[in-house]
Amino acid sequence: MIPILQRLSKSVTSTARLFKLMDPSSSFGGSQRLVALAQQLRLYKPPPTFEDIEEQSLEESAGKVVSQLGFAESTTPIAQDPQRFRPKRAAVLVCLFEGDAGDLRVILTKRSSRLSTHSGEVALPGGKADEGDKDDGETATREAKEEIGLDPSLVDVVTVLEPFLSKHLLRVVPVIGILNEKNAFEPAPNPGEVESIFDAPLEMFIKDENRRAEEREWMGHKYLIHFFDYETENKKYLIWGLTAGILIRAASVVLQRPPAFLEQNPIFKGQLASNIKRMLAESKL
Repeated sequence: MIPILQRLSKSVTSTARLFKLMDPSSSFGGSQRLVALAQQLRLYKPPPTFEDIEEQSLEESAGKVVSQLGFAESTTPIAQDPQRFRPKRAAVLVCLFEGDAGDLRVILTKRSSRLSTHSGEVALPGGKADEGDKDDGETATREAKEEIGLDPSLVDVVTVLEPFLSKHLLRVVPVIGILNEKNAFEPAPNPGEVESIFDAPLEMFIKDENRRAEEREWMGHKYLIHFFDYETENKKYLIWGLTAGILIRAASVVLQRPPAFLEQNPIFKGQLASNIKRMLAESKL
């Protein structure tokens, strides 16, 4: 965004990329359900970012915290000083496939306990963009190959969701891809980054089962953070933070249903907005 973060010159919502994502010819095999899902998601348009609504006031564009670690980018007042704040970019892959029971499932990882940041936490495959990446889809699939051995040719990238801005000011784009031939994927975790690979039902992230919430405070405003407990193959996982926030949003979009639980979120206005503006302006990123 220039203005608005250099106009996000490499924005995932650029016209050329949307046409590519919506091109039916880019779809490949799979069940009729997955083919129909791919067609549905190619028509999805994420909510407008500040690039589209820069003339609105902060209050009009006020939004919500979606997780402890992540904010929907369009809901944050980053546009107030775009020349001084340009977040680093990253992308994560929300890779969906059809389970044996016919349910939609998503591939997740548990990060290595040897990592210096977020060690041992559940995450989506992905990472920071390289200069050579042509778009966020390539970033997400490249990182997935490096982390879990997922061949990009097996993934049909169908759409992207609205970018999330982490509390540490990293711009994270969720990329939704479909794995049509799940048996062709042979998981190969990178031992330096990934401790284990597993999958979970996508619907879990909009249901009220196996979920708990805690009230947290950020810059004087209270909100709820959601935790999802999941057990598979005698292993227990806790899914929360930015990963949970992205999966709540992805499940809502893919399954076309809102969450069954209440999300309590602060509004970016008044003193809170001023604090965020100052934080972003002072950012060294």
